Order: sequence, then structure tokens, then C-alpha cells
Amino acid sequence: MAYHIEIKQSAVRELAKIPKAQRRLVSRKIDALANDPHPKGLRKLKGRQEEAYRIRAGDYRIIYQVQEKKLIVFVIRIGHRKEVYRKP
Repeated sequence: MAYHIEIKQSAVRELAKIPKAQRRLVSRKIDALANDPHPKGLRKLKGRQEEAYRIRAGDYRIIYQVQEKKLIVFVIRIGHRKEVYRKP
């Protein structure tokens, strides 16, 4: 069963700032979440009110939430590994 991918507008802007080669890798990882929202290498983030996960895409990280009942993957943030965990 495929999940629907929704990307927060701020995450779309963050994705546009990533260099083209890495952007393709990040986009492929996001697309793959539709088939498997809990891939190998998944980490559950601690210290957040809502349940959020992160996956790696080279030096970039994709932070997202999964709504199991509605079959939705909601991408919250995309950014370099040094910056993505800081509060905006």
C-alpha cells in the first residue's frame, strides 16, 4: 500500500537550496518513502512533542512524520546534517 507524500512549503524551499546532484538523491529518498515509510537506517527523533523520524541522504537529512491511519508521509524539514536539527 503506497503512502501519499506531502512536503511542507518551507521544506520545498530548503530542497531548492541544495546543490543539484544532492537534490536528486534527496528527491529519490523522499519518493521511496511512499513505498516504505520506515526504511533501513531510519531514526526516531527524541525531544519532540510529535513523533518524527529522519533518514540520511548523503550529507543531508530528511525529517518527516508518518500518519499511519491516513497513509500520509509529511516531510517537515530537509537540510545539511550540521544545520537540520537546529530550531528555525
